[in-house]
Amino acid sequence: MEFFFKPRGIAVVGATPSPGKGGNLIIKNMLNGYDGKIYPVNPRYEQIEGLTCYRDVSDVPDPVDLAVVFVSSSLVVPTIQACAHRGIAGAMIQSAGFSEAGEQGRKLQDQLVRIASETGIRLWGPNCMGLVDAVNKRVFSTVETVIWDAGMTPGNVSLIVQSGMLAGAFLIDVMTRGGIGISKSCSIGNKMDVDESDILEYLMADDDTAVIGLYLESIVDGPRFMDLCRKSTKPIVLLKGGRSEKGARAAMSHTASLAGNGAVVSGALAQCNVVAATDFNQMMDICRTFGAFTALKPSRNKRLAVLTYSGGAGIVSTDFFEDAGLELADLSPESCERIQQVFPDWMPAANPVDLWPGVIIHGAKSVYNACLEAVCQDPHVDAVFVHNFVGGFALEPDMDFMVSAAKSVGKPLVCWLTGERHAVHEFQIKAQQLGLPVFREIHRAVECLAAFMEHHPWADVPVHDTLETLNPDPVPAIMPISLDNQTGVLDENRSKAILKARGIPVVNETMALNEREALAAAQSHGFPVVMKGIFRGMVHKTEAGLVRLGVKSAQEVEVVYAELLTAMDGRGTVLVQQQVPQALELIVGMIRDPQFGVCVMCGMGGVLAEVLGDTVFGVAPLTEGEALALIARMKSCKLLDGFRGGVGVDRRALAQILVRVGQLGLENKRIREIDINPLIPMDGMPVAVDASIILNG
Repeated sequence: MEFFFKPRGIAVVGATPSPGKGGNLIIKNMLNGYDGKIYPVNPRYEQIEGLTCYRDVSDVPDPVDLAVVFVSSSLVVPTIQACAHRGIAGAMIQSAGFSEAGEQGRKLQDQLVRIASETGIRLWGPNCMGLVDAVNKRVFSTVETVIWDAGMTPGNVSLIVQSGMLAGAFLIDVMTRGGIGISKSCSIGNKMDVDESDILEYLMADDDTAVIGLYLESIVDGPRFMDLCRKSTKPIVLLKGGRSEKGARAAMSHTASLAGNGAVVSGALAQCNVVAATDFNQMMDICRTFGAFTALKPSRNKRLAVLTYSGGAGIVSTDFFEDAGLELADLSPESCERIQQVFPDWMPAANPVDLWPGVIIHGAKSVYNACLEAVCQDPHVDAVFVHNFVGGFALEPDMDFMVSAAKSVGKPLVCWLTGERHAVHEFQIKAQQLGLPVFREIHRAVECLAAFMEHHPWADVPVHDTLETLNPDPVPAIMPISLDNQTGVLDENRSKAILKARGIPVVNETMALNEREALAAAQSHGFPVVMKGIFRGMVHKTEAGLVRLGVKSAQEVEVVYAELLTAMDGRGTVLVQQQVPQALELIVGMIRDPQFGVCVMCGMGGVLAEVLGDTVFGVAPLTEGEALALIARMKSCKLLDGFRGGVGVDRRALAQILVRVGQLGLENKRIREIDINPLIPMDGMPVAVDASIILNG
C-alpha cells in the first residue's frame, strides 16, 4: 500500500488546463505540496500547469508508482490495462459511473476487478476523491483547492470514508472551523479492490496516525475487519451508514428480523472494541478527543469534577453524566479547603464548582487556576470538565495553565465553550494547537469524554481474557438428524433434538401421533402440560393459535388434541411438553450475516421479543468471556440476576449456550437461522422451551 501514500512519481490520466475541472484540481493540489514527479497524461495538450504532458501512460518516464485516473468511465478500462502493462503498481480511480450507476457501470467495474486479479495492479476506488495527507502535504484528490486556504492543519486523526463527496465537503468543513487537525483522509468509494481493511491495516502502522475514524456503508470482509480492530493499539471510531435498512425483509425467524436494524454491526463493533458514532460531527469529535489524550491511560473509575461559571450549566452537566454512565466526584476535604480560599465565606465548596461568586471577588484567572489545580490534584477525580465563556464578562481563562495542570497529573480535561463568535473561533484554534478538546454543546463534551473513559484497548485486559475457562465442555459431534435433502423450517421437535445434541438444555417433550399417545405423554411429563400443533414450515405457532398452556387433565388433553388437529386441517402432529414454571423469558438465535458471517443473538424473549427489541449480537466463534460481555450489553441484563425477587439466570450457563449456538452455525453451513424463543430458566438454568432451525434451500 506504500505506493498509494508515498509514490515517487504519479501519472495523472485525464489532466486538463481548464480551471475548476477535476483533472486540473488534481494537478494543482499536487503542485501545492507533493515533492515527487508529476506526469500529466492527455493527448490533447503538450503542457499543463507548466508540466510536460504525455500522450499516453506508456510514454510516462520513470519513476512512476501511481496513476490517478480522472477520465470518463468508458475510458477507464483501457487506461487501467495500459497502467498494468506499463508496470504501474496502483491506480486511484476517481472517475464515477460504475456500480453506483446501474448495470452497465457494474459490468465496467467487473472488468476492472478482472484486470486487477490477472495483472496484480491494485485499484483504489472508483467513484472516490482519493487521498488527502495533511501532515505531508500530499493531496491526490479533486477536492477544491480552498482546502489549502484553511491552512491544511495537520493532526493525528486519520479517516477512511466511503462516500466521495462527503470526504471532500466534510473535510473542508472540519478544517476551516478549527479545533481539529487531520493526518490522512482516504476516500475509497466503491472499493472494488482496495477496501477499508487494506487502508485500516496501513494506518494502524502509520507513525502519523494516532486515531482512526471511518464512515462506511458496508464492510467487505467482516472477519478480517474485526481481527484488525482487535489487534489495533489505536482507537477506532466508526460511523456505519444504512443501519435502518431492513436487511431481513424475507426473514422467517425473530432472530433475523431483529438483526435488520444494524444490531449485528453494533454487536460486532462492541466485540472488537470499536467506538460507534451516530453522526459525522460526533465521529470527528470523538476522534479528536482520543487524539488529544493519546498519552493518557483512562482510569477504571469515571469520577468527574465540573468547573462552571453557571450553576444551571453545572446541574445540566450532572444530568448528562448520569445518562453517559459517568459520576460526579466527591471532592476530598483538602480540595474543598483549597477551593474555599477563593470562595466567599457564605458559599461552601462543592462539585459542581460554581466559580462565579469567587470570580466577582478575585477575578477569573486566579479563581479558575486555583480551583482547577485543586480538582486536578484530587485523588477522587478522574477527569475534569471546564465551562468557559470568552468575549465578555471578564471570564477569559488561562488556557495554557488549564492544559499544563491537567497534563501534570495525567488526567483528561475537556471544555464547553460559549461566547462571542470571533473570540470563540480564536479559542478553538489555540485549543487545537494545545491539544485541548473544546465543544460547543455540553452533551457532546460529556459523550466524547465518556467514550474515552470507557475505552481501554491499551490499558486493561478485556473481560474474556481474564476468565479461567474460555470455552465450554466438548459436545457430541454427531448430528442426530440428517440435514441432507431438507430445506426450509425444521419442526420444533427436530430443531430441539439438534440443539440437545450440541449440549443445549431443552424442555422434556414427546411427539404424539394420536390422542392415546398425547394422553400417555401428558401423564408421563405430569400435569399441567403444554400442547402445540406442529407442521412443516410453521415458525410462529403462538400467532397461529397453535400453543395451549396449562392443560390440566386427561379430558383437556382430548379436547385440545382435537382442536389443534382442526386448526392445522389435519396435516400436522401434536407436541406434548412439560410445562416450565413461569419466569423470565429470553431469546437466543443465530443468523448468517453477509458482512460478518455467523452471528449469535441474545435478548429478552417471548412475545415481547420484537416489542422490546432488547437484543444484542456477537460474531462467532465466541469465547465464553465474549459471550458474557455480550449478555452484559443487554439493557435489561439486571433482570438476569433475579431483579426484585424474580427468578435469576445462570449467566455462565447462558454464555455457554451462546457459544454452542455459534459453533453449530459454523459447523453446519446448511443452517441459515436458529431461533430459540423462549429460553426460560429452571432453577436458574436456561432451558429451550421453543426453537426452530431454518435451512438454506
